[in-house]
Amino acid sequence: MTGRRADGTVLLCVLVFCVTVCVGTFGPLLPEIARAQSLADWQLGLLAGAFGFARMIADVPTGAWASRRLGTTLALSPGILVAGLLLLGSAAPFPVLLVGRLLTGLAHTLGMIGGLTAVLTDDGGKSASVRLNTFEFAGMLGVLGGLITVSALPARWGWNISLLVASAPLLIALVLIPALRRRFPDRGGRSRDRELPITAPASPRAAAPPTDPIVWTMFTVGALMALSWSSVSQFLIPLRGTREFGLDRAGVSRLLATAQLVDLAALLPVGWLADRVGRVPMLAAVAIVMGVGTVAVGLGSFTVSAVGCALFGLGMAGWMLPLGVIREHTEPGRLGWWTGLYRLGADAAAFLGPLICGFIGEANTGAFTAVVGVAACVVGARLLWRAAV
Repeated sequence: MTGRRADGTVLLCVLVFCVTVCVGTFGPLLPEIARAQSLADWQLGLLAGAFGFARMIADVPTGAWASRRLGTTLALSPGILVAGLLLLGSAAPFPVLLVGRLLTGLAHTLGMIGGLTAVLTDDGGKSASVRLNTFEFAGMLGVLGGLITVSALPARWGWNISLLVASAPLLIALVLIPALRRRFPDRGGRSRDRELPITAPASPRAAAPPTDPIVWTMFTVGALMALSWSSVSQFLIPLRGTREFGLDRAGVSRLLATAQLVDLAALLPVGWLADRVGRVPMLAAVAIVMGVGTVAVGLGSFTVSAVGCALFGLGMAGWMLPLGVIREHTEPGRLGWWTGLYRLGADAAAFLGPLICGFIGEANTGAFTAVVGVAACVVGARLLWRAAV
């Protein structure tokens, strides 16, 4: 890895860490938001899902824009996130909270799509999966940091104060904006390392070879992972942990942190193995593990759910692998487009997960997540069969 590439990866990792902390702070506070704001389950589902909805709407436009305005895409993320968090922290009526949550989703999209586009276009050869998982590692570290911080804050603090204080690392991202603009200039300026691809992504079918079916399979895997993650971490664990297991904010945070710690521990080894044994068989294995963990979290007792959280975290360590497979079957100039399209599918699932859970109610969410887990196992088994033949 060259010095310039390492420098860019470090900047991207710091950015994604800072803009992802708020993802970890939100889940444990969901029961308190329900009580303080007098929200019904359907409103909680809508509020939690709004994050994924905003990302779903913004993914493809952001992917197309990032191919041309990469520096601007990365620079806008922290500022918009500050605005969204301030609206959430106002503890205003439900519509205002919803707008704030939508803005946080938009901001996170700008950071993630911009960061992924920068990583994918700066081809790392045999280290591509490791670099993708390093980027993901930084994001998951941000989620874990948010969980740990919010659990350590005094319980007497209101949910909104805890949310704002725990999201304070975002201030670092604001300071990094000038460095991001210099390292990842918009198209029209040149990076000293290499120029960003100039193929316009606006018409992906024009003069392009047929899309390999494996690409669409990766979209399915990504959607199942996102549906499982959003349903489990943004709805099921916080509410089931509070209502059924009698956990407080710290207890819910520890349960969620179990998955994050396993995810962090496995991310880099999974990326290293994928570069050596193949991304498809490695992805098949983690999809099956994630499916089993999701079923355990949804239907198991407290002990079984805790073990399920660990398996769930191990499965989520393969979150970046579908993008690596897509990169292998995509022209370099179209990576921004396909990255955005992939994120569209994943974030549509991330939006639908809490929304469905909210409308069917917490009592029925366990069965729903179990169905999602079984589907992940089936897709993983199919990928294993493909790799074997």
